[in-house]
Amino acid sequence: MSVNKVILLGNVGRDPDVRYPSQGQIVATFPLATSDRAYRTQAGTQVPERTEWHNIVMWGRNAEVAEKYVKKGNRLYIEGRLRTRNWEDKNKIKRYITEIYVDSFEMLGGGQRQNEQQNDIQDNTTVQQVQEPVATPQPQQNVQNTTADGEEIPF
Repeated sequence: MSVNKVILLGNVGRDPDVRYPSQGQIVATFPLATSDRAYRTQAGTQVPERTEWHNIVMWGRNAEVAEKYVKKGNRLYIEGRLRTRNWEDKNKIKRYITEIYVDSFEMLGGGQRQNEQQNDIQDNTTVQQVQEPVATPQPQQNVQNTTADGEEIPF
């Protein structure tokens, strides 16, 4: 048995590059940055913040959503799997790239640009809200907060 599972929480590095390959299925690609915080070791050595860049690939419905709503600076939660491709460049040098193929993702809040996008999404969505009449609670009459022995109940 083997597991190929990646979970990332990071910031989009640039707007998605969207293509429509000949097979007809949409694909979106973009970089995602994740960072390890800076810290100080027990010996007192300062370790600086470290940022990793991940190559994100979305297909189908995920790519359609990314095309409409994902922008540079958005914070995303991504679940997917690793894929490594190789090819020969024009100088006949073998190149490799490791990518994250997205199974699912969520856009997380944060930043002015993110809030503007959420407002755009809400403005373009018709939502009917039906409010039920709310009955106001009536105070109960003759409620005693004592036991049969006459002791007070603390609530």
